[in-house]
Amino acid sequence: VARGLDVKRISHVLNYDIPYDVEAYIHRIGRTGRAGAKGEAILFVAPREKRLLRAIEKTIRQPIEPMQMPTAADINVQRVSRFKQKIRDALAENTKNELFYQMLTELQEEESAEPLEIAAALARLLQGDEPLLLSERPERRPRQPDTDSHPRQSRNPQAKKPRSPASDKALPLKGHPEVEMQRFRLDVGYDQDVKPGNIVGAIANEADLESEYIGHIEIYDDYSTVDLPAGMPKETFHALKKTWICQRRLNITPVGGEKKTEKHRPRKKKKTHSSTKQ
Repeated sequence: VARGLDVKRISHVLNYDIPYDVEAYIHRIGRTGRAGAKGEAILFVAPREKRLLRAIEKTIRQPIEPMQMPTAADINVQRVSRFKQKIRDALAENTKNELFYQMLTELQEEESAEPLEIAAALARLLQGDEPLLLSERPERRPRQPDTDSHPRQSRNPQAKKPRSPASDKALPLKGHPEVEMQRFRLDVGYDQDVKPGNIVGAIANEADLESEYIGHIEIYDDYSTVDLPAGMPKETFHALKKTWICQRRLNITPVGGEKKTEKHRPRKKKKTHSSTKQ
């Protein structure tokens, strides 16, 4: 979270998605270093998000050190170590186990099984259906650049076809027909490889809006349209204008002019609050 949650001590902040707002990123990672404390901020960046990474580095005036992703072998070493520690902890409890001794002794005699075989069976029960060890995956090769001398075409087949201009009229919201909707234009489209999920995620986070209130989305070559509840607060509108998706600023604008006021205000996303006792 970037706001609204006060936690006294945080050692690590993990950003699974790169924030489109540099100030929000700085605010988040600042939670690890309050009052002289130290912490680690880890950021996952997709290859197509390198420009956003450079923007963050430029703002904080220092490079972000790359980390080597752990291999399946590295993860397996840690999993085996933790599994062994669970057994060590159980052995160190020194609790009375007469009942289990008796049950396992009877089982050993009934099945003519070795103690190690019974222990291995119990270990499988402890682990459950999830495999303890990960299997190695083949390393992905970087995609080769297009050396064709022809001009670049959009990779989405739908974008190759000429499309009619976007309609000004928003569609009724499924499940909430009482909510008046308004259509907005976004300066991001197929040329930036944008997907509906990118648009929904960015708007839901920045506008603090439940995804069920984000309506119809149409994606064109260099722009998109999205239907949102009418009467958007000015501060929310300005925040969305500065939001980035796929290395492009949304620059959201109403389609067909300004709307009046909303008839029904949708619910905002539920926020969780936590407190720590000293």
